[in-house]
Amino acid sequence: MKKEKSLNKLLSSKKAQTLLGQQLKEEIAQRQEKKASILSKVNSPRDLKRLSRQQLKILAQEIRNKIIEVVSKNGGHLGGPLGAVELTLAVHYVFNAPYDKIVIDTGHQSYPHKLVTGRRQNFHTLRQYKGVCGFCNIFESEYDVFGAGHASTAISAALGIAKARDYQSQKHKIVAIVGDGALTAGLAFEGLNNAGYSKTSILVILNDNRMSISPNVGAISSYLNKIVLKPGYFELRKRTRELLEKIPGIGREEIDKVFKMQERLRTITNEGIFFESMGFQYYGPIDGHNIDELILALQNVKDLKGPVLLHVKTEKGKGYAFAEKDTDKFHGMSPFDPVNGSKYVTTTKMTYTDAFANALIRIAEQDKRVVAITAAMKSGTGLNKFEKHFPERTIDVGIAEQHAVTFAAGLAIAGMKPVCAIYSTFLQRAYDQIIHDVCLQNLGVIFALDRAGLVGDDGPTHNGPFDIAYFRAIPNITIMVPKDENELQHMLYTATLLKGPCALRYPRGNGIGVGLDSEFRKLETGKGELIKEGKDLLIIGIGPILYDAMQAVEELKCSAAIINARFAKPLDEELILRHARKIINIITLEEGALNGGFGSAVLGLLNKNKIKSNVKIIGIPDNFIEHGKPDIQKKLAGIDRESIKKAIQEAI
Repeated sequence: MKKEKSLNKLLSSKKAQTLLGQQLKEEIAQRQEKKASILSKVNSPRDLKRLSRQQLKILAQEIRNKIIEVVSKNGGHLGGPLGAVELTLAVHYVFNAPYDKIVIDTGHQSYPHKLVTGRRQNFHTLRQYKGVCGFCNIFESEYDVFGAGHASTAISAALGIAKARDYQSQKHKIVAIVGDGALTAGLAFEGLNNAGYSKTSILVILNDNRMSISPNVGAISSYLNKIVLKPGYFELRKRTRELLEKIPGIGREEIDKVFKMQERLRTITNEGIFFESMGFQYYGPIDGHNIDELILALQNVKDLKGPVLLHVKTEKGKGYAFAEKDTDKFHGMSPFDPVNGSKYVTTTKMTYTDAFANALIRIAEQDKRVVAITAAMKSGTGLNKFEKHFPERTIDVGIAEQHAVTFAAGLAIAGMKPVCAIYSTFLQRAYDQIIHDVCLQNLGVIFALDRAGLVGDDGPTHNGPFDIAYFRAIPNITIMVPKDENELQHMLYTATLLKGPCALRYPRGNGIGVGLDSEFRKLETGKGELIKEGKDLLIIGIGPILYDAMQAVEELKCSAAIINARFAKPLDEELILRHARKIINIITLEEGALNGGFGSAVLGLLNKNKIKSNVKIIGIPDNFIEHGKPDIQKKLAGIDRESIKKAIQEAI
């Protein structure tokens, strides 16, 4: 009884009433927000078709709010998805996915698509382990028709899907949504050329925001910016056809002839003549943030036969002032404060990317022949810093890795020292050029492979585990892997002194935190270093993973010799063999693919010299490692510190 009176007294106090009132207000506000939320009622594209145009416009803002909310916590792509909201809604409103097939290029603009195709409730898990993938993923949803984390694949893939439809006498529509940055890549032109020639019914939507990651470069970008709006064209075409159909004696064949002639006349003055000349019917550009105009345009082109290109103008980062102002920075973000747009600072350590950029600037100050090349990734590779010092020696070729490599070969053969700074995962696209144009001619091109190894939340499309293996197979090339940021700067300097091609690979993220030498030092090609003497175990490794091995050895208090090989090719045979002849238990370490990687090279060396050893190769296994935090990915791959400790214990 006393307790009840005390509780009633407490609840009747002004402070308690104020607190309860605030809680009640918040609860009511939350309920109203939930009740008013249109997005909360959208579980599939079918739900969009029940909405009014005004509701679609409100939904667009709700989607933007949700994307900003989740990306600010998890990190991810921001500018692209914000700019593609209305376009995504209009496409799903007009077409009938998953019956109609919608192929989204690259996939980083797919967040709005994911929110309206059944993944809204799990969207908070975006880019988290076992959560929603940051790109389109065919294993995640039937609405993700084709998976891609690399640009410019959508047109070719969509054309293949369209031809399969025709072979099977099916009737569904095929739509490819392509960013204008993708048109700087040769693959996109190959797809356009083949689609135009084949006359297959396919709709290509060009999402033109004048940006890929860094600002678009090249003649195509300039061309697109010159195209002007042709208002009312669709409506005029529709009315003209309706009038002709009402005239007695004029059949469908005659009407089609009139429209074909009209199209020919239109190309004389229409700046879409480029696409028309490739065999496409071109329409646009139209406002990509006007829902009404988008829906009308899509309804008009939906049933047209043959290849059609609809040109849509959008603004990257639309609806979020910080992303609109700095499109480069907000293309992809680590977690940030949505109120002021500032990234959260988690460490003061220098990143490997910064160590590379700083060293390259110092080297270029000493050597005027050094030229930096990137493929639409100036900020990602650190070349935006280099550009501030040497704008005339910074060349962004667009999303065109193949061209970047052969262009670098041309520079090298004419006496320059080109540095191709390209993510490991993207350089895969230029493998023939590396072999045929650079290594076959033994040209001094330096490949700076950022994001080598596992990259975390971006997952398998952006992991870079294969470069050691794919470079090892090529004659003439030197492969260097620094154990820390200090060694990285010495390796880059060494690479500029070599006469032949060289690959320098380093991981994403922060360095070890070691001090940097004030003077560069040339490393002897193919020579490693003995970090530690030991008698029970021999550890031979490359890259920062060696620090995990050193820590593991210290914790286990075992007698292990540790070799930093430095070079994956050529190996320091003398150093490795000298210790391998004394120590039977050997572990090799790398953050790269096991098949054909560094460990395979060591194993081959031992076999060649008939040394019988117990060898454990630690590296990334023969499967694609799914997205998740770097620690999770390393554990999945078996290259984390605990896995190394376990391997050491088993070996000893």
